[in-house]
Amino acid sequence: MKTGSTVEIQLQPQGQTLRVARNTPLKEVLFTSGVEFPCGGQGRCRGCRIRVTGAKLAVTPPQRERLSEAEIARGWRLACQCRAETDLVIEIAQWDMAILCDDQPFTFTPRQGYGVAVDVGTTTIAAQLIDRRQGRVLSVDSCLNPQAEFGGDLISRIQYAIHNNGAETLTARIQHCIHAAIHSLLNAANIPPGEVHEIILAGNTVMHHFFCGINTESLSQAPFQSPHDGAVHFTSNGLQWKGLPSATITFLPALGSFVGGDLLAGILATGIHQSQRPCALIDLGTNGEIVIGNRDRFICTSTAVGPAFEGGRIRYGMRAATGAVSQVVAHNGELACTVIGNAKAKGICGSGLVEAVASCLDLGWIKPSGRITLEDKQIPLIDSILLTQQDVRQLQLAKAAIAAGFKILLDEWGATIEELAHVYLAGAFGNYVNLSAAEKIGLLPIPAGRLTPVGNSSLRGAKCALCQPQKNTAWYETIRKNTTHFTLSEQPAFEELYIAAMGFPR
Repeated sequence: MKTGSTVEIQLQPQGQTLRVARNTPLKEVLFTSGVEFPCGGQGRCRGCRIRVTGAKLAVTPPQRERLSEAEIARGWRLACQCRAETDLVIEIAQWDMAILCDDQPFTFTPRQGYGVAVDVGTTTIAAQLIDRRQGRVLSVDSCLNPQAEFGGDLISRIQYAIHNNGAETLTARIQHCIHAAIHSLLNAANIPPGEVHEIILAGNTVMHHFFCGINTESLSQAPFQSPHDGAVHFTSNGLQWKGLPSATITFLPALGSFVGGDLLAGILATGIHQSQRPCALIDLGTNGEIVIGNRDRFICTSTAVGPAFEGGRIRYGMRAATGAVSQVVAHNGELACTVIGNAKAKGICGSGLVEAVASCLDLGWIKPSGRITLEDKQIPLIDSILLTQQDVRQLQLAKAAIAAGFKILLDEWGATIEELAHVYLAGAFGNYVNLSAAEKIGLLPIPAGRLTPVGNSSLRGAKCALCQPQKNTAWYETIRKNTTHFTLSEQPAFEELYIAAMGFPR
């Protein structure tokens, strides 16, 4: 072993070489190079798997729990549990993830100057520069949310903020990321920064709090309410955002608890607030949000469904990136898998998980109860990727929460599915999931033909907000005033509906 103060880390297949201080945690090094840390580096998942060739890395107890002996022997490790003690050659998956932006027309009233719309997602950031006079998108920028280094889900980041004194770090990361994205947009379109008049941000309640520097502790425990979930306004000087002298910055308000400004923006994007008949909007991202409403009133709720749909808590789960199994069909008694990037399979993403279970139901390999019928209780998909009994259970838990939450809102409204004018499905997962497979597993108690995918409605709604008539700048307060939020755990019927929705339709 070398005894110098630095070591070299070679990343394959990228061909990149990093020089870092000896004993640097790999978590601090590899996130920007594409390695995920869904559980925030706590050793509770397999999302940060890397393969080390040559030099060996110590095997900690969490690694023995998450990795098989065969994997360990082949050099697989959990990056969050390792340090760069000597020169290393590491194989990592190239992080090449499609970030869902929005290119659909949107409603606008001509206004002066330029504006920037930003969807502040838990996983990804998407931003667009808008010419408000013509309602035209001039440039687009997207990136991974840099907070993901501290956990792929909201709860992991809240825990990091509370127990690791990490709130200021999380706030600084997201503010710096968005500031950089705005200047990238302006450079791409050759627009002087002084001509940007307004910046609108939309995101879930936790992203709202982190960006605005609001304490998130109240969101970590019952009754899961925040003392401040309204719109927050900044000046560029207040954020220390240099080069934007004329810009005002607004982070759209939440509708309640974990129903954030992203769903509020979705209401504006889809026009639900102008509909005479009730409509539903379901956003399946890292967090599941549901609203039913029309021009008179809204009711909404949220469910903790994201981990399974985005690869979390799934043995070989991963985001929808290169190497992810994204489609699975049953053909001639076997499974045929499609892998993103036409590469060797490294895991399975949410859409692939839904199709895999739907296909296995067709083959009889999974019973309506969710039980895998194969002898070893796991189903080979492609290469070394398996579908396990625990994976199926995680999907059942997630889809039951969505189905039960939707049913409670329908009953509260006093409507049937047939009486809804539209049912919109938003978010990256909702945009890519096979709707027939989703119907087959009972993910949504709605016929596939009634669902309308609307993509990134949060980003589109932020663009609409930039181009609202000046006299209607408080449009969101009208929607908030007419909205009732329901906490599912407090609803007497929730547990019974949740249990009833666990099984797969026969």
